[in-house]
Amino acid sequence: MDDAIVCQGLVKRYGSFTALDHLDLTVPTGSVFGFLGPNGAGKTTAIRLLTGLALATAGSARVAGYDVGRDSIALRRRISYLDQQPHFYNWMRGRELLEFAGQLFGLSGSALRTRVAEVLALTGIAEAAERKIGGYSGGMRQRLGLAQALINQPEVLFLDEPVSSLDPAGRYDLLSIIDSLRNATTVFMSSHILADIERVCDRVAIINRGRLIVEASLEELQASYALPIVVVQVEQADPSGLEALLERIRAQSWASNVTLDRDELRVGIRDSADTGPALLRLLAESGVPVVRYEHVRPNLEDIFLRLVAHEEAV
Repeated sequence: MDDAIVCQGLVKRYGSFTALDHLDLTVPTGSVFGFLGPNGAGKTTAIRLLTGLALATAGSARVAGYDVGRDSIALRRRISYLDQQPHFYNWMRGRELLEFAGQLFGLSGSALRTRVAEVLALTGIAEAAERKIGGYSGGMRQRLGLAQALINQPEVLFLDEPVSSLDPAGRYDLLSIIDSLRNATTVFMSSHILADIERVCDRVAIINRGRLIVEASLEELQASYALPIVVVQVEQADPSGLEALLERIRAQSWASNVTLDRDELRVGIRDSADTGPALLRLLAESGVPVVRYEHVRPNLEDIFLRLVAHEEAV
């Protein structure tokens, strides 16, 4: 099977509100696929349609070779879904929950015990398997959720914001597990943490207001949509002077997506040979002390912000 997910004209309406607007999407088998968009863009709606948890208003979708609308029972045996905030029976022990989930998929006896041991080891919670879930930390609960989602060896695994509630160490560990699933299963992961998507995903799709903006590999996005970025690190300065500098830069025709995060100013540069001297002149005239001036490679967040801003301006 060449493609794990194929959507054609997928639409979901709630009354007069269109949550998903004619989504066309193709996800290669064995890939780790990133699904991006601002809050309310339609990411969770799309996942609910692809997993059979909601019915489409129009259009069609095939997942793991099955028609989502017609073959929902067969489909659910071959996929899994981890919600953004998984809920468990806190009185259960971790191993009990996984055995319960495995039994729902028809596993029993030694096959069930072997599979539970495998997912406990893969997610790094074997030592906590006999503890009650009510005593698990947030990171452990997220690992348990992933273990539960993997119990049936799914052909397609859907993850909705799987690391959004974790600290940096927990995110790193869980992303490493997700990365290890490449080629063993197809991972369809929605997230608003763009650095995480950039780290583990082969391809990404960006949606906004229910519509697909772009679907491509990270390399293709860099080649087609990335603008040069200049990073200027400034010392603590008079806030009014810094704000005046920002407004002057944003008013320039060559500047795009000008942002300030604490002491770091990022300026997207449209193609212009005179841009460098012009930006340096503005910095000098502002009187704001500059610690660092550097041309950097645009990241996924820079591309995402540019594409979403363009879409909303249309």
